[in-house]
Amino acid sequence: MTMEASPIIFFSLVALVTLPVSSEAARAFFVFGDSLVDNGNNNYLATTARADAPPYGIDSPTRRPTGRFSNGMNVPDIISENLGAEPTLPYLSPELRGEKLLVGANFASAGVGILNDTGIQFVNIIRIWTQLHYFEQYQQRLSSLIGPEQTQRLVNQALVLITLGGNDFVNNYYLVPFSVRSRQFTLPNYVTYLMSEYRKILAGLYELGARRVLVTGTGPLGCVPAELALRSRTGHCDPELNGASNLFNPQLIQVVNELNSQIGSDVFFSVNVYSMHMDFISDPQAYGFVTSKIACCGQGPYNGIGLCTVLSNVCPNRDIFAFWDAFHPTERANRILVRQFMAGTTKYMSPLNLSTILAMDART
Repeated sequence: MTMEASPIIFFSLVALVTLPVSSEAARAFFVFGDSLVDNGNNNYLATTARADAPPYGIDSPTRRPTGRFSNGMNVPDIISENLGAEPTLPYLSPELRGEKLLVGANFASAGVGILNDTGIQFVNIIRIWTQLHYFEQYQQRLSSLIGPEQTQRLVNQALVLITLGGNDFVNNYYLVPFSVRSRQFTLPNYVTYLMSEYRKILAGLYELGARRVLVTGTGPLGCVPAELALRSRTGHCDPELNGASNLFNPQLIQVVNELNSQIGSDVFFSVNVYSMHMDFISDPQAYGFVTSKIACCGQGPYNGIGLCTVLSNVCPNRDIFAFWDAFHPTERANRILVRQFMAGTTKYMSPLNLSTILAMDART
């Protein structure tokens, strides 16, 4: 019996040691959230929330759509660049196997929110708790390649980004007049409810081994071209939607601080994307943009109506537009955001910016 069993033991050991985790390798990176950070998971799903047709990806290396809601790179891609790593693959991609698993994975799905009823009009999207379930599944897959201890180390040392909340307003509370949630909750009570749910999600990430988590608030929702087209006659940002962001963001920082206090160390880091966006929205010329109101791709007022398609107006120079489509920034705007992730003061990143986190972790 032992003679027969030994080859099996031998082969399983070979399988475990074929993918060593090099200490010099870039740290793994995991991404959760919505369309601002989706790298193409929705391409594999039957949903209308997809960016798999031109002119999306017009400035990507292949000049073809990749599933990112951008003309080129999105925020996770640019963070990966700063980590010295290749971009994370969508978790649903068949290419995510073998050594590629060591890079990390992107679980984000366009249309999702903190709440399960957010984005129901998009039907098949990866709700946030399913994203966390996939993260667990990912760890099991990686464990079969490099063993449970190495897997735990890789996950504990990884960088994590989570971007949620915007859709809970634009694709839920404010989606239609007298929406179910707006009849159920006043805005302040809705935000309190969102926080209680978000706290559970962040605690779930910690339970699954995440130890360095960047948590973004919402951008100025009332300033995106879609909302200017719907709500603004003068081109000024909508005060009601920006008011929602201004209720949500400070409370999220509070949740992050409370979780860190409970844990007894800095696991979660607040990213003030509202201020980052407002810098170039309020003074586009200072950042080399000709406009922060009109989307590069779209139709109607501010190019903010409907989807970005081959029939839409498309600007010839994406670098001088802050917004690519009705909701999402251009690659150039995303680069400005990530610059603040990396080096921003505590106005933008709290308690530490990403460069400081990376330098601190490199020492330990």
